[in-house]
Amino acid sequence: MDTALEEEILTFDAVEEARRRIASEIYTTPLPRARKLSAVTGADVFLKLENLQHTGSFKERGALNKLLTLSHAERSRGVVAASAGNHAQGLAYHAQRQGVKATIVMPCGTPLIKVSRTQSFGAEVVLHGDSYDEAYQHALTLQEARDLTFVHPFNDLAVMAGQGTLGLELLEQNPYLEMVVLPVGGGGLISGVAVALKETNPRIKVVGVETSVIPAMQNALYRGELVTTPTARTIADGIAVQRVGSYTLNTVRRYVDEIVTVDEEDVANAILLLLEQEKTVAEGAAAVTLAALRAGNIPGAKGRRVALVISGGNIDVNVISRIIERGLVRDGRLMSASLTLDDAPGALARLTGLLAQMSVNIIEIHHNRAVARLGETSLQMTLETRGFEHIDRIRRRLTDEGYRLHMEAPDRGAP
Repeated sequence: MDTALEEEILTFDAVEEARRRIASEIYTTPLPRARKLSAVTGADVFLKLENLQHTGSFKERGALNKLLTLSHAERSRGVVAASAGNHAQGLAYHAQRQGVKATIVMPCGTPLIKVSRTQSFGAEVVLHGDSYDEAYQHALTLQEARDLTFVHPFNDLAVMAGQGTLGLELLEQNPYLEMVVLPVGGGGLISGVAVALKETNPRIKVVGVETSVIPAMQNALYRGELVTTPTARTIADGIAVQRVGSYTLNTVRRYVDEIVTVDEEDVANAILLLLEQEKTVAEGAAAVTLAALRAGNIPGAKGRRVALVISGGNIDVNVISRIIERGLVRDGRLMSASLTLDDAPGALARLTGLLAQMSVNIIEIHHNRAVARLGETSLQMTLETRGFEHIDRIRRRLTDEGYRLHMEAPDRGAP
């Protein structure tokens, strides 16, 4: 660990000061009780809906607090940051409102929608490098060349204090909470919130959640120093941080009770569950809290009043579409079937008639004569079904009618 930073840690006073600074500009997001999720998980669940912030994430809190701590000279010169997501938009939005010029360095492969959103908030976007690390290094180069103030996404005490204002809101909205569960990337959010909670009520348990493929904070705590975790692809890309910060590691070590991990499939399922049961759009990084709770990865959660921080909702609609389809297949509500059909007039009409009798909706159908024997055609279908019993009835009926059938559907209870 950097010895120069070893003793520095976020204080409760700093979080309270941040609240006074940003209160008029930051939306106090709701904390509704999630009755359906409570029934599913066995805990008394409340959702802190930070996905409802103007730019769709909690990142606005820390970015604004940092901006408001700058001197007049620093504000006039401007700020720079490296980000491909929520930090970029949060900083750009509030810099524009504060009259501060913002420069955001993004990797060249950043989706166009994220670039355009950041530009829409008045920021200068510089595309550089093929990874966040390369963009980060270029941002530091611009900082020096242009005499800008660098705004780190998590390893900055002012940023951490701003994120901690979320914890003060939790205490005001439900002073009887027994546990708060937060996503962990670089550690800025959980650091700020943990200080706010523990310095007020030490009995509240604070739990962080990382993905099992890139558990950077867990690795740093285990080693007792800053370490770099190998990168990995994850649906929770917003918390895919390889190396946590020195400030955040110090704070987490002192105030956070436990860091747990969750698997990718559980995160995908949690995104769908939030969408279906709570009508809430959550990005992968935000859904890890529910994923860990539902998977039973958080000891002592059952029967307790638990707040899950839904940290953001900026998720690609194509990802949502794939998750929905996977969820429907898993629940027996969507399936694929292939069979061989006589290549003769009326054969297809007879098949579709049978399916209609069984209340099956055909989503997609495709003929392929090239791979079938002469006089036959290969048929692939995507069918909307009503569960596994319905699928069994379809299979039996078509087999009894003489069709050579292959149906693709998961086993009952498959994850």
